[in-house]
Amino acid sequence: MTIRIGNAPCSWGVEFADDPRNPAWRTVLKECAAAGYKGIELGPVGFMPEDPAILSEALSEHGLQLIGGVVFRPYHDPSAWDDVLDATHRTARALKAHGAEHLVLIDSISPRRAPTAGRASEAEQMDSGEWATYRDRIAESARIGSEEYGLTVGIHAHAAGFMDFEPEIERLLSEVDEKILKICFDTGHHSYAGFDPVEFMERHVGRISYMHFKDIDPKVKESVIANRTGFYDACGQGIFCNLGQGDVDFPAVRQVLLDAGFKGWCTVEQDCDPTLDVAPEEDARANREYLESIGFK
Repeated sequence: MTIRIGNAPCSWGVEFADDPRNPAWRTVLKECAAAGYKGIELGPVGFMPEDPAILSEALSEHGLQLIGGVVFRPYHDPSAWDDVLDATHRTARALKAHGAEHLVLIDSISPRRAPTAGRASEAEQMDSGEWATYRDRIAESARIGSEEYGLTVGIHAHAAGFMDFEPEIERLLSEVDEKILKICFDTGHHSYAGFDPVEFMERHVGRISYMHFKDIDPKVKESVIANRTGFYDACGQGIFCNLGQGDVDFPAVRQVLLDAGFKGWCTVEQDCDPTLDVAPEEDARANREYLESIGFK
């Protein structure tokens, strides 16, 4: 099986580079390696050093390969375009410097969408003009990553953003050239949105270039949706549980990937609140061991 399992700084609670609650980047590398992983994502650009020499030495010290990186920015906000472009170029440069392949684009949380995370029928929709410019901003980031830096670019749905529910993902896929934009598929966010991850994978596996493995506690999901709980508060309540303990059918996910001849990295992302009493290294090890128990090596 030519699927490799990595992890990401968000499993240590790292969502934003300048969050004072973040653990040290060297701690994340050390604990990721100690948990048995051979690959890690960059995390938000600026969390790890942007000097390639410094980061290369640290990755080598811990036997880790850089897999990819995420541009988690408000594509839905036209006034933030300069920030989106800056993050796109900085992330792509870092990935290229270390031979990483995957640039992941995520529309960050919008106040207009936060109250209806997990509620597709109630979520506010963009009008046709707003959608067109939104789509074009995502497409331009994808073009930059793929054509200027030679990376494989994937769109990633995320709770409480405007790229969240299946109809939005499929609309974007139909309007942006597959040559520049593929899918980074996150099992947990798809479940959070109220859709079946395995069914989506079966329909679109040919366009999936990269996987994020995340599981969802169904009882917490039911509660946070009923109470319109914000995304980060839901993280604090443990909506993203250890793999194999939630409602994502990982054996079926594995089978879809096998049947499609998928090759490459699948990255564990167990978003957590760094201020809580969590043990990221222990969870990371447990998640790796679970994946190995169902046939991922």
